Amino acid sequence: MTPPRPTAATRTYGVYRPVLPVTSPRNPDRMVYTGDAEGRCEIFTWDRSNRTGRQLTDRPHGTLLCAIDEDEAVWWFDEDPGGSGGWRTQDFDGGPDRPALAGVPSGRPAGLALAAGGLVAVGIRTPEGLGVHLGRRGGTAASVLCAKGSGTLCDLAPDGGLLAVSGPAHSDRAVTLLTPDGTTVAVLSGTTERTWALGFAPTGAPLAGTPPLPGPTPFPDAPTAPGPMPSPGPEPTPGRTLLLVLRERAGRYHLGTWAPDRGLELLPWCSFDTETTARWYPGPGRTRILLRQDRHGRSRLFTADLDRGELTPVPTPEGSILDAAPAADGDVHFIWTDAVNVPRALSLSGTPLPGQSRWRLPRFGRRQDLWTPGPDGPVHTLVTTPADRPAPHPLVLLVHGGPADHDRDAYDPMVQALVGSGYAVARVNYRGSTGYGPRWRSAYTEGVGHTQVADLVRARAELLARGVGREGAVGLCGTSWGGYLTLLAMGTRPDLWDAGVAVKPLADCATAFRHSTPALQALDSRLFGGTPDEVPDAYTHASPSTYAAAIRSPLLVVAARRDAKCPPEQVEAYLDVLRAAGVAHELMWLDSGHDGYDGADHLAVIRRSLRFLGRGLPSAPARAEPSPHPERR
Repeated sequence: MTPPRPTAATRTYGVYRPVLPVTSPRNPDRMVYTGDAEGRCEIFTWDRSNRTGRQLTDRPHGTLLCAIDEDEAVWWFDEDPGGSGGWRTQDFDGGPDRPALAGVPSGRPAGLALAAGGLVAVGIRTPEGLGVHLGRRGGTAASVLCAKGSGTLCDLAPDGGLLAVSGPAHSDRAVTLLTPDGTTVAVLSGTTERTWALGFAPTGAPLAGTPPLPGPTPFPDAPTAPGPMPSPGPEPTPGRTLLLVLRERAGRYHLGTWAPDRGLELLPWCSFDTETTARWYPGPGRTRILLRQDRHGRSRLFTADLDRGELTPVPTPEGSILDAAPAADGDVHFIWTDAVNVPRALSLSGTPLPGQSRWRLPRFGRRQDLWTPGPDGPVHTLVTTPADRPAPHPLVLLVHGGPADHDRDAYDPMVQALVGSGYAVARVNYRGSTGYGPRWRSAYTEGVGHTQVADLVRARAELLARGVGREGAVGLCGTSWGGYLTLLAMGTRPDLWDAGVAVKPLADCATAFRHSTPALQALDSRLFGGTPDEVPDAYTHASPSTYAAAIRSPLLVVAARRDAKCPPEQVEAYLDVLRAAGVAHELMWLDSGHDGYDGADHLAVIRRSLRFLGRGLPSAPARAEPSPHPERR
C-alpha cells in the first residue's frame, strides 16, 4: 500500500501489491493482474495488442490471487474476510463468473496448477490438513490426496501424469511425487538436507541449445562454473517429466532436477551462498532457467543454461527484485524496487507491463547500510534517516516478520511515513533472517525470540553510538513475527525502549499454537522442539506474555478479529496479563484477517501508529529550507 497522497481531492491512498501480471499461455498479449480498485486489491485483465483492460472482480474486502489457463479463462480465489473460500472462473472477455471445480471443499488456497487440455490441480487447506483435487474446469474434481499437517501443491506435470506436493523443507516428506490416482511414486526427504520443489519443466523436447541472455561481467562473488562439465544436466526429451529442485548442502543452495528414471541430480556448477529460487523458461524444449537470489538485503537474477552448463548474470538495477518470471519470447518480467522507489513491474526488453503504480511520492531520506559485530557474524541493518533534520533523530526499529524473511532495500510505506515525520528508521536483519545463508537462518543460539532481541539490542547500541538516534527516544514497531519481537523486547529489556507498536503480533505462544493453522503448528513444533504439551517451558520462555508485566513504556497493540496466523484468542490472553499488572496500553482491533487486501485498514494502522509514536518519541523540527534533492547514499 502507498501512503497518503496530499494532492488527491477525493482519494488519499492507493493500493499496489507487488505481483507480476500472469500471461495467457495462448496469447502473450493477454494478461491478468492484481491492481488497485479505489483502495482495494482486485483482479484486472489487460490486452496489450489494443491497450484495453477491465476490472474483473469487485468485492468489499478485495481479491488477490489470480491465474489464466490456455482457454483464456481467468481464475480467481473467492475468499471470505477470514481467508477461506474457493476458486472461480470467468472468461477473459467478460461474462458471468462460476465455480471452477465442483467437489472441492472450502478452505485456504494451497496451490493451483494448470496443465494442457484443461486439466487442473487445486490444493486446499482445511482444519483436517491439505487436500489436493484434480479435474477439468467446470467439472467435478476427484480427490488425489488428503494429508494431515502442512503442505502445498507445487505443480502438475504438463502431461498431467504426475503431481508434486511440497511439505516442510526439513521434513521426511519435503517433496512427494504422486500419480493422478494418488499413488506415491517418490518421496524426497529433507531431514538431513532441506529440499524444495520448484516446478515441472515445460513439455520436453530435444535440447534446443538456446544461448543465454546477454549479461555483464559476473558479480565478484557470483557462483561460476569451474570449467567445462562433461554432463551439464539431464536432457529434456519428448514426453519426459523433469522437476526442478533446490537442495541445501554444505552451507549452500544447489539447483538440481528430478526425473522418474534418474532420481535427484544436483548441478555442481549451479549453487549459491544465500536463498535462491528458480523458474523454467516457458515453451517446449526449453533448457533455460531463471534464478533469483536474495543476498544481503538486495536481489540479483541469473539464467542457467542446462545444455551448456553455464550461469549468466542478468542486468537489473541495484535494489530488490520481489518477483521475476521468464516469458516465452525470452524476455524477463520482474518487480523492482529500492528504499525510495515504489515497486514497479518492468521487463528487460522495456515492454510496458500493466498494473503500474501511478503514484509519484516525495523522497524524504538518505539511506545507508550498517554492520554490527555479533556472536554468529555481523548483523546487517538498513538505515534511513531524514534529509531535512539534524541528527541525532528519534529512532524507530522497524522489525520485520517471518521469522524466515528479511528486510530489503525496498520501498516500505511505513518507512517513508516515519522518515517524513522526522524519525530515523532502522530495519535489522537479525539472526533467523533469510538472505544471509543457511547458518544465519538457523542461528537461534540464545533461544527462540531472545536471539533476535539480542540483535536488536546490539543494533540499537551502535545506532546511538554513531549519533543516528538519541537516548530517550527509541521505539520499536513490528507486524506479525515483528510484532512478537516488539512485545518480547519491550518485556525483557524494558529499560531500552521508549515506545512500542505491535501489529497483529504473536503474543502468547502456547495459546497461539492451540488456535493456529496446521502449517503454523508445524513451524512452532520445529522452532520449539515440540508442542506446548511436550515442551511447555520452551513456550513459556519465548512467550511475550511471560514478560508483559515488566513493560514500562507506552505500548500500542493492533490485532485482527479474523486473524488465523496470529489468532485473537492469544492476543486476548496477552492483554489479560497487561490488565492484571496494571500496564498502560492502547488497543486497536481490526475486522480483518492477517493479510488484509483493503488499503483503508493499512492506512488506519499507519496513522494510528504515527500518532502514538509522536507522543512517545517527539521529533525535532525540520530545517526551514530542506534540500529538494537529498543526497542518496
